[in-house]
Amino acid sequence: MLPYNIDHVAIAVQDLDQALDEFRRQYGVEPIRREVVDEQGVEEAMLAIGGSQVQLLAPLGPDTPVGRFLERSGEGIHHIALAVADIETALAHLANTGTRLIDETPRVGGGGHKIAFVHPEAFAGTLVELVEVAE
Repeated sequence: MLPYNIDHVAIAVQDLDQALDEFRRQYGVEPIRREVVDEQGVEEAMLAIGGSQVQLLAPLGPDTPVGRFLERSGEGIHHIALAVADIETALAHLANTGTRLIDETPRVGGGGHKIAFVHPEAFAGTLVELVEVAE
């Protein structure tokens, strides 16, 4: 089940265009992908940094997970995503250890990758996303 990389760190933002402009100005990084993920209620942009990525997330509305996060916490780090080779095996391992999961089965996320979330109560108040990269 060992994760093999930090896939991305997600930052929740109110305005994706404004956040992209600021990230571009400060760090000179262009997005490699931008898309709307209706099932998660977000528009996202992925920015490659070395072997990982920064994901900027903007809510499609206030009554979405990221919209509620922004209302509660303001802009900032939303979650860390760990790349795993086999997400089903990773979820089974976590379930066997008694780890509290948000998703017991994977779903399709941005880029067509299989994803699943681990509850923040499972480790230091941090929302963790598992990602099995689509081929």
